Formats: sequence, C-alpha cells, structure tokens
Amino acid sequence: MNENSIDNLCSVTDTVRNGLARRYRAEKRFRWFGVCAIFLSLLFLVILFGDILSKGLPAFSQTRIKLSIFFDPDLLPADNLESADYNALVKSSCRKLFSEVKDRRSKRSLYKLVSEGAAYELRKKVLQNHNLIGTTRDFWLIADDELDMLMKGKILRDSTGRYNQQQLGWIEKLEHDGRLRRQFNFTFFSSGDSRDPELAGILGALSGTILTLALTLLLSFPIGIGAAIYLEEFLKKGRFSDFLEVNINNLAAVPSIIFGLLGLGVFINFFGLPRSAPLVGGLVLALMTLPTIIISSRAAIKAVPPSIREAALGLGASPVQVVFHHVLPLAMPGMLTGTIIGMARALGETAPLLMVGMVAFIVDIPKSFSAAATVLPVQIYLWADSPERAFSERTSAAIIVLLIFLILMNASAVFLRRKFERRW
Repeated sequence: MNENSIDNLCSVTDTVRNGLARRYRAEKRFRWFGVCAIFLSLLFLVILFGDILSKGLPAFSQTRIKLSIFFDPDLLPADNLESADYNALVKSSCRKLFSEVKDRRSKRSLYKLVSEGAAYELRKKVLQNHNLIGTTRDFWLIADDELDMLMKGKILRDSTGRYNQQQLGWIEKLEHDGRLRRQFNFTFFSSGDSRDPELAGILGALSGTILTLALTLLLSFPIGIGAAIYLEEFLKKGRFSDFLEVNINNLAAVPSIIFGLLGLGVFINFFGLPRSAPLVGGLVLALMTLPTIIISSRAAIKAVPPSIREAALGLGASPVQVVFHHVLPLAMPGMLTGTIIGMARALGETAPLLMVGMVAFIVDIPKSFSAAATVLPVQIYLWADSPERAFSERTSAAIIVLLIFLILMNASAVFLRRKFERRW
C-alpha cells in the first residue's frame, strides 16, 4: 500500500470519527433538551399545585366566636319558633359582652364581627332542642368572612384595612378572653352555595355533580359498549362502516361547547326538559363521552387475539356467544379504563353545562335528576368571578376537591388496567 492510499484511509477514518463525534454530541444535546423539558414541566406543575394549595388549604379552617346566648322566651314564642328573631339573640349577646358600646353606629360595627349565619345556627339548635328556651348557653358561632381573613393573616391589622381601630380593639379583647378560635370548616362540606363566603359550601355542587355523572354513566356506558361491539364484531366492512368510523372520530374532536348548544336546542327548546337540571346535564355529557368510550372499547376488542374467536367457533359457539362469553370478558378491562377516562373528562367540563343553564345560583341541595342544580366546575367558575376576598380561597379549595376526584378516577383506571390486563 502506497503513501497516498494510507493518507486517504486516514482521511476517511478521521472523517468518520468526526462524524460520529458530532452525532454523539447531537444525541447528548437532544437528551439534555429532553431532561430540561421534563424538569420545566415538573417545575411548573409544582408551582401550580403549590399556588393552589397555599390559597386553598386555609379555606378548610374557619374562625368562630364564642358567645353566651340567652334564649329569651319573649323572643322565641312556642307557636312560631321557625320565624323567630334569632338575630336579636346574637345582637343581645354582643351587647352584653361589650357593655360600653352605646351608640347605634358602634353597635352596627360590633354586630359585623359575627356572620349572619349565626342566627341560622341558633334556629337549628332551638328547633332540635326546645329545652334551650329560657336558658343561657355558650356557643361557638361563625365569624364574619372579613374577621376570618384577618385571623388567617390575609388582612393587615391596622386602621387602613377593613376594620377601624375600635373594631380591632374588640377583636384583641376577644382573642385575649379566648373567644376566638379556628376550627375545621364543616360548613364547606355540609352546605350549598351562599352570597356570604363564610356560609358557602360545595355540598350542593357535589350532589349535582354526582347526579349528573351517574346519569352520564348509565347512558354512555351501555350504549358505548353496545356500539363498539356492533361496529367491531357484526358490521361488515365497507363504505358505511368507514363513514361511521370517520364520524365517530370526528365527534371525539368536536369542542365541548357544541354539545352544549345541541343540548340547549334539542333537549331544552325542543323537548322542553328543565334547565339547570342534572337530567339535561347528564344527557349532554353522555353525548360528549360516547365517542371516547366507543373508540377505547373498539381498541380493547381489537386487542383480543383472533385465535380466541376461532377456538370458540370451532367448539360450536354462536357468534353472539363468542362475543359475550369470550371476547367481552377479555376486553372489559380496556373498556372500563376508557370509560373512566371519559368520565374524568366529563367531570371537569364546564362549557356545555353553562349552555344548558347549570350556571344558576343554587342554594338548595338537589335531591332528584330534575331538580335545579349546578356542578363543581361551574361552582368554581362562579366563585372565581365573585369580588369577595374570602371566595378566592374557597375557589382554590374547591379546585383541590375536584383534583382529588380526578386523580382518584385516573388512578382507578390505571389500577384496573394493570390488574386485569392480559398480554398476548
């Protein structure tokens, strides 16, 4: 081999080596970009959840004031306990606690420390126990939302804030006497919506969500499974089947608000179903969830090996028996996973329910599918639009509850897939 050949060989080797080095550097950069992308995603997720938790966790506690209530028989006639003036009992207790307050303006400022819901609490206790009339008892009553914000450090303790110097003095005296404390906010989970933040709860929205999703599941699951079985096992392949498949895939990509417009035009305007009811909300969400369930169920049916069908047919089973006795049990885990994911998507939907009127202010707890109701995402939307500062933390607290439900539903989907999935 002459010198020119050796030089050419060395040149080629150097070129190959340099090219490999460039490719390795490019691969390292690609991996580094991937690691950075994952890190940034996790960082933003931590910031998001940290912000929600920091704002929402204080809503799970509530400030209460200890008052000595004298259940004056003159204010509580035995024949009219339901409409008696229980607010007067609260005001009388406040005046006794601060006997130096004489003028009307100062009294109004004093009464603002206690929530209007305190009177409803006393009414409930008297209706449950008539023996309270004529006695004096100590009760921890709900404080006003502004006082609650002050105790949580969300409002500055100076005269430039919500309270004047006189009110701040009363608050300091209540703290010194041990008449102010924070406890778990049972009201948040046991009451419906309210104009007063300290009285607002998610029970009404949670009940409406359960009713709506229950109807959605009852409608979408059997119809979706039946449609998937027919399309995959019994419908002959051709133009008609291709037409159905394309339209089902397109429906899965349709914006959710379009389904709300469909529900408004068909279920409410044409059929005359009640607005703001779980019945209409469940129908709309069922239509929205059906494409997801059908697509995932068809994928689960396709995953069953043809040998299962052939073996069953060879043993004399009919096509219907093959589907329901052999294919369906093996495909059910995948179907359940798709259904749960579809229901999780329906749980977080707001736009279609706004179109059918489930944005109404609902105080009562819905008891039936036709009762007026709202759902948790819409309740979050309503609270986020409220000007009161205390609604901000209740918005974050409701988001925490919604996220817990979503995490549980997705975790159950993962659990079912791993527990019952069979690899062929």
